Amino acid sequence: MIKLLRRIHLIYSLFCILFFFILFFPLYYWFTRHPRYYNVLNKFRTAHAWISSLLSGIFLRFKFKKKLDPNQTYIFCANHTSNLDIIIMCALARGRYHFMGKEELMKNPVLGIFFKTIDIAVSRSSKISSFRAFKKAADNLEKGMSLIIFPEGKIDDAYPPVLQAFKSGPFRLAIEKNIPIVPVSITNVWKMMWDDGIKYGTRPGIVDVYVHEPILTSILAVENDEVLKEDVYKKIYSKL
Repeated sequence: MIKLLRRIHLIYSLFCILFFFILFFPLYYWFTRHPRYYNVLNKFRTAHAWISSLLSGIFLRFKFKKKLDPNQTYIFCANHTSNLDIIIMCALARGRYHFMGKEELMKNPVLGIFFKTIDIAVSRSSKISSFRAFKKAADNLEKGMSLIIFPEGKIDDAYPPVLQAFKSGPFRLAIEKNIPIVPVSITNVWKMMWDDGIKYGTRPGIVDVYVHEPILTSILAVENDEVLKEDVYKKIYSKL
C-alpha cells in the first residue's frame, strides 16, 4: 500500500512540475532568447520551483548561517541525492544564476530549454567539454551570474546516499575569479525523492536545507584549491 501511495505521489508531483512548465513555457521561451532577460527568466524559475514543491506537499525549510547578499555573485556547491535538488536550488538562488549539469539534461523535457540556453551542459567523459564548460562559467561569473553546481558530479547509486568525492573544477574557478563559495547541505530530500523517484516513489514532507556561511577566496592561491575543496566537503558533510 505504501509503495502504491508513493507511486501515486510521484505521478502527481511530476504532473505539478510539468503543468506549470507548460503554463510558463511561452515566457520561458521568450526570456531564454537573450541574456539580458535572464534575470526575469530566473524569477519565473524560482516561482515555478516554489509552486511545484508546495502543491506536491514538499515544503522547503532553509536555515542560513549568515544572510546572503542578494547583489553578490556566488558559486553555490550542494550535495546531490535527488532530482528535487534543482528545484531546491532554484528556490534558494536569486537574480542572475545558472546551473552546470550533465549533458544528458539537454534532452530533458523540462530542463532542456535551460541547458540549451542559460545553463551549462558538460560531458563527464570529455576533458574538452569540461574545459569549455568551465570557460563559459568563468565568463558568466565575470558578468555577475552566480553558478550552481553539484561537485559530486552525479547522483550516486548508494542508498541511503553517501556524500561522494568532489570534483576540483568549481574550487579552482572560485579562486581564479575571486568568487565566494556557498556550501549547501540538503539534508533529507532523498527521503522525499531519491534520484528520479522511479525506484522508491516519492512522498510529501519537509526538506531541511542548511546554507553555510560563504567562504571568501580572495586570500587563496590557485594551489589551495584542494584545501578549499576539503573545507567545503567537511562543511556540507557536517549537516548531513
